[in-house]
Amino acid sequence: MASNYDLIVVGSGPGGYVAAIRAAQLGLRTAVIEKEALGGVCLNWGCIPTKALLKSAQVYQYLLHAEDFGIRLSAPPADFPAMIKRSRSVAEGMSKGVQFLMKKNKIDVISGTARIRPGRQVEVTDAAGKKSTVSASHIIIATGGRSKELPQLKQDGKKIIGYREAMSLSQQPASMVIVGAGAIGVEFAYFYNSIGTRVTLVEFMPRIVPAEDEDISKELERSFRKQGITVWTGSSVEAVDTSGKGCRVTVKTPKGTEQITCDVVLSAVGIAPNLEGIGLEETGIRTESGKVVVDDFYRTTAAGYYAIGDIVKGPALAHVASAEGIICVEKIAGKNPAPLDYNNLPACTYCLPEIASVGYTEQAALKAGYELKVGKFPFSASGKAKAAGHSEGFVKVIFDARYGEFLGAHLIGYNVTELIGECVVARKLETTGHELLRSVHPHPTMSEAILEATAAAYGEVIHL
Repeated sequence: MASNYDLIVVGSGPGGYVAAIRAAQLGLRTAVIEKEALGGVCLNWGCIPTKALLKSAQVYQYLLHAEDFGIRLSAPPADFPAMIKRSRSVAEGMSKGVQFLMKKNKIDVISGTARIRPGRQVEVTDAAGKKSTVSASHIIIATGGRSKELPQLKQDGKKIIGYREAMSLSQQPASMVIVGAGAIGVEFAYFYNSIGTRVTLVEFMPRIVPAEDEDISKELERSFRKQGITVWTGSSVEAVDTSGKGCRVTVKTPKGTEQITCDVVLSAVGIAPNLEGIGLEETGIRTESGKVVVDDFYRTTAAGYYAIGDIVKGPALAHVASAEGIICVEKIAGKNPAPLDYNNLPACTYCLPEIASVGYTEQAALKAGYELKVGKFPFSASGKAKAAGHSEGFVKVIFDARYGEFLGAHLIGYNVTELIGECVVARKLETTGHELLRSVHPHPTMSEAILEATAAAYGEVIHL
């Protein structure tokens, strides 16, 4: 293994390993430094294993409601340890896939903890404590993030847990309080509730999934309450007493202070960037509001050092980190990539009903000064959705009334995370509402709802 490279990438998450592969494709001699497993949090403890758990929950719900589809079955028990085992197996398989990609692209993988040094060097400490130094013309920092901790909600890994423990518990809790109703919180709320855990979801903001369009938040809350999840918004966890067998949780709500008991408290209040102890100060890399300051091509304030992913400003999403990594590397290699359009990045949440969105919310578009045409189409009017047994939710599209610019799309329903790509591409190509309206969609499909919602915006809807 060499000690000098064209590029060193610190961290092998979806930003880091994608950047490394693109660099190798462009002829750069590349190394990746990783202290845990290849693939980072996304492949090992985030995106992939959570989707495996959610799929298990969905299959279990199908079995419980098989009679709705003309199939009679005895109600099966949920095998929680088997679900966890399958999830871990899927994650391990994906991590091995990244190992293969590293070998295929002739990328050196260096195991150990990295510390950035001046002079475009990186000090690596291996598992045995042995230190070595490698250098490169360019260094990309892609150290990702971890579960954020609140002062009154210190994680002990047993009774107060983060997302890692939530997907590797040895036994299913009978009851759980989930603090935070962003994507992580609502996904775990759906999973645990679906397999029989009594779930209370506590959100500080006035509505759940607060980053989404207000109509989406209302629909998800309605669905969650129907599923049996207790939802408290505008509320905060003030304290958790873990001295007894379970947890006694004190929650401040708009109606006063409440106390609830549960087996486990899951803290899902967000992501904290991994910036501590990696040598930023020594190299003159500036941070602001807890994030590394970068330009449009992810160059830091220190020449030869770059940063991407959860540690820079922008949404902490795997596909965003990957896009940033590719742009960063292509700029390093002398290409001419366009800066990333942060207003055309899809966001997906994989509870049931799923959520997918891109662009302006209705509230943000009005605030930006647009005059709007807004269309909605419910899946209750979709033949494909009704046949699939998933008729809840809707598609909402937003257009500029003057020029027809496609400002945003907000979807909630079954499998809508597979539909949002159409809206992203349409916006990228500057497709107008009029053009989308004349684009024939196949019948019967869930995607027809995008066309119908567009028709609704222009007063031409057929099936409502």
